[in-house]
Amino acid sequence: MNPTTKPRVKICCISSIEEAKMAIFYGASALGLVSAMPSGPGVISEELITEIAVLVPPGVSTFLLTSKQDIKSIIEQQRRCGVNTIQICDDLILGKYQDLRDAMAGIDIVKVIHVIGEESIKEAIAVAPLVDGILLDSGNKYLPIKQLGGTGKVHNWDISKKIRELVDVPVYLAGGLNSENVAAAIQQVSPFGLDVCTGVRTNYKLDETKLSKFLSQVY
Repeated sequence: MNPTTKPRVKICCISSIEEAKMAIFYGASALGLVSAMPSGPGVISEELITEIAVLVPPGVSTFLLTSKQDIKSIIEQQRRCGVNTIQICDDLILGKYQDLRDAMAGIDIVKVIHVIGEESIKEAIAVAPLVDGILLDSGNKYLPIKQLGGTGKVHNWDISKKIRELVDVPVYLAGGLNSENVAAAIQQVSPFGLDVCTGVRTNYKLDETKLSKFLSQVY
């Protein structure tokens, strides 16, 4: 996928209607809505995810972050929440991606690749033809308590750049981004999109000053 000069920005861990409105006001093109996870910040109820998703205007993507690993549960969750994008944060172990496509026509599927080493390149290449996008994050699905996002840690951007060059779907870059390093991240990786959670928050709440500063470094 060819790099873009001005990546799209996804503000993740949206925890309220007010945060959603703030993110959209400042130019976010996507919102991340976190359902049940084994660890990490930003988890909200499916009821609140539904309330937020229905209020988001056309042109802004609503990403449901799911830790579910079977297609039946993922399909049911999407139908309950009414989002237009599913972000699969763990491995799919029951069912196939094509089954998801068949059941959720018009819903984008984004697969998270947790960049922990060179093996992540092979993982990304294998899954890219099956999904609509890839999101490169700094979690670790192999830990006793899985980390599937929101770590606030930067991973190896050299690996992220290789993945972006080798796959033919949009690539989002996540993991420890903030206003101090996002310009360097764009220059090095040239991602289609950026995903930020902790880098625009203070005490887990969306910080208007940090949000504005972050977006000013992108746009």
